[in-house]
Amino acid sequence: MARVKRAVNAHKKRRAILEQASGYRGQRSRLYRKAKEQVTHSLVYNYNDRKKRKGDFRQLWIQRINAAARA
Repeated sequence: MARVKRAVNAHKKRRAILEQASGYRGQRSRLYRKAKEQVTHSLVYNYNDRKKRKGDFRQLWIQRINAAARA
């Protein structure tokens, strides 16, 4: 069986994660392991907060409508 060389794929994967982590503070933007952990958490937060945003705007609209109705 032929030997599989992974250097190109591994570097590509690591570079992609580090690019996603650019702008993070400290080790989280420089070290792959820390960056990977933070990027996965960030994606989860991102997903959840997109759902939360809808409720936040709904609450804001209700307050504005209420204030306008009272004025």
